Amino acid sequence: MPSQEKETLRIHVNIDISSSALKTIVANAKRLAPRAANGSYQIDTADKVSEMVTRFLETHDFDSFVSNLDNYTNANSN
Repeated sequence: MPSQEKETLRIHVNIDISSSALKTIVANAKRLAPRAANGSYQIDTADKVSEMVTRFLETHDFDSFVSNLDNYTNANSN
């Protein structure tokens, strides 16, 4: 019996990640990307960041995380 994939939605959000994480994603994406004839990289690094964050959320069971009310902070606290 084939496994059913979860329904997913693409959303656009602002997230905070460290500059070192962003640098690492860009550097690794460039290492793996094909090059155009003019030497430029043929990769969209923004798409690669999205892919990496999505894979992280899937691997670390984001659905369970958001189901737990203890993971929410008071909206009025900073």
